[in-house]
Amino acid sequence: MARNDAPLLNVHELAQWLRLKERKVYDLVARGAIPHTRAGAKILFAPPEVERWLAARAAGPGARPVAPATVAGSHDPLLEWAVRESRCGLALLTQGSRDGLERLAAGEACAALLHLPHADLADFNREAAEAQLRGRDVALVEWARREQGLLVARGNPKRLHSVAQLARRGVRTILRQEGSGSRELLERLLAREGLGPGALHPIAGTAPTENDLASAVASGAADAGLGARAAARLLGLDFVPLAVERLDLAVSRARWFDPPLQALWSFARSRRFASHAQELTGYDLAHAGEVAWNDHA
Repeated sequence: MARNDAPLLNVHELAQWLRLKERKVYDLVARGAIPHTRAGAKILFAPPEVERWLAARAAGPGARPVAPATVAGSHDPLLEWAVRESRCGLALLTQGSRDGLERLAAGEACAALLHLPHADLADFNREAAEAQLRGRDVALVEWARREQGLLVARGNPKRLHSVAQLARRGVRTILRQEGSGSRELLERLLAREGLGPGALHPIAGTAPTENDLASAVASGAADAGLGARAAARLLGLDFVPLAVERLDLAVSRARWFDPPLQALWSFARSRRFASHAQELTGYDLAHAGEVAWNDHA
């Protein structure tokens, strides 16, 4: 049995272990069928989670699935760093807040990071939890408050200071994918200005993570995008603040006391974690750990 601190495997190593072709491993990753995490361009696998995945498959369709030690939902630079540095054994499957909700509800993840704005922008995540997680024995635990705004090139050459200015001619915007919290926040902010997504001039494709959005702006492929201050800080971009959102970790009660989630949460209370959050900028940890929404199945 692999330990929670076992070294992560790359695609080649996993393929050898499972006696699969590497092409099959890439296919499983693309379909989100196997727990994994990403470190830059690398795809990595935690042996304990692969073992749980194998056990669930071996149990057959009649068995009740056990949620794997995977955190789905939104991408966040601080969470990505904490999962890696804590060596907690959790895998990340960050394909957007809505995707995370669905995977958590379906038992395909033990937690999901959410930042879904309410219509009036006065709160986050509780409406979505009521709609999709009621009766599933899940709670929302605050991860952090995070600044969201426009990521622009250094010096802000397009002189962008509001979300409405994204509609100006010649401003190329990089969008996050449908179902992401950042995409929904952008649409809410535009609606406040009497604008819809059709008023923008987006470049082709979408950014699946905060890092991808920042990279598009840094490379000059886009002039701006809505994202986290931390992502701007990592690539030396300028940042125009627009909102403060609450990031909640929606967690399965059945898995909360398992070693992977407990290791992550213990690390999130450490001085090293707080210091890194301050270095990234844009995070407020004053209410971290507070329960924002509670449900008993």
